[in-house]
Amino acid sequence: MDKKLKVGILGATGMVGQRFISLLENHPWFEVVCVAASPRSAGKTYKEAVEGRWKLEKPMPAAVEDLVVMNVNEIEKVAAQVDFVFSAVDMTKEEIRAIEEAYAKTETPVVSNNSAHRWTPDVPMVVPEINPEHFEVIQYQRQRLGTKRGFVAVKPNCSIQSYAPALHALKEFGPKVVVATTYQAISGAGKTFKDWPEILDNIVPYIGGEEEKSEQEPLRLWGKVEDGVIKKAESPVITTQCLRVPVQDGHTAAVFVSFEKKPTKEEIIDRWVNFKGLPQELELPSAPKQFIRYLEEDNRPQARLDRDYENGMGVTMGRLREDTVYDYKFVGLSHNTVRGAAGGAILCAELLTAQGYIQAK
Repeated sequence: MDKKLKVGILGATGMVGQRFISLLENHPWFEVVCVAASPRSAGKTYKEAVEGRWKLEKPMPAAVEDLVVMNVNEIEKVAAQVDFVFSAVDMTKEEIRAIEEAYAKTETPVVSNNSAHRWTPDVPMVVPEINPEHFEVIQYQRQRLGTKRGFVAVKPNCSIQSYAPALHALKEFGPKVVVATTYQAISGAGKTFKDWPEILDNIVPYIGGEEEKSEQEPLRLWGKVEDGVIKKAESPVITTQCLRVPVQDGHTAAVFVSFEKKPTKEEIIDRWVNFKGLPQELELPSAPKQFIRYLEEDNRPQARLDRDYENGMGVTMGRLREDTVYDYKFVGLSHNTVRGAAGGAILCAELLTAQGYIQAK
């Protein structure tokens, strides 16, 4: 790419916004030129606005420290500075839907980490290795919005990244029943241990709305574009429980699955480690070279040891064995704020750019 695309981050001061900024440092295609947040942060430099609230171990990139935070509600003003935006705003779902569509109507593509548009019928919700063909609905969304280049695209919930890719790689065997329990890191709630000391020595067996997302969103990934909308798949049947655990980063899933045609253990591992999607074929900048890896050790994957596999963009499986009730059980792990949030959205934007959906204004 001859010239980098100009990027804005909506909700730049929050944890996911910070992760966007960190991951986009020195990105070969994209340059952060605009940060926007709530009116209380507007007018301050980014460093001033985030002072005492930078949540990542990696230091704040120097290139953004002196950017003046813009008011996210001044849509035309923000949109005039950028080619497209990433959205990580902290608002109600109704407000998020409204503001993301408002940005799209300025002919500014929006790639969102938020859940508000995940079930809007003509908004693609994409894991680039799984369902890149869903970007086809953008043409119909543009007709609805009255835009030529503006649109909204989203990535799915962070927790499903720890098991949906593994199931997708096995689709030839027809997964039919899936039971998954997710053990989710506190960064998924935008927290650190400093913010949430009461999570230490504790497990919280409830995350609002998470189980419905974990059961239904994989079916949308596996759905089909029909009549200008995405219609979700009917199978497999998925049931989940979602627990918040005292881990900083990394969502773990304990998964049980039965198949229409039961594979061998060797076939499962082969399909996992050799799975490649469009990002790998196109060698996109953020794409992991090997998306899914399998570890043979009985005590892996572990969040602390394995969440940063492929810079946090790969997923790790382990403990695959036959089960007494279902066909197989295994454990999966993904980095929830990288692959599951900002990194997954960046990979979506890279694929959208490679396919011509995002271009310089």
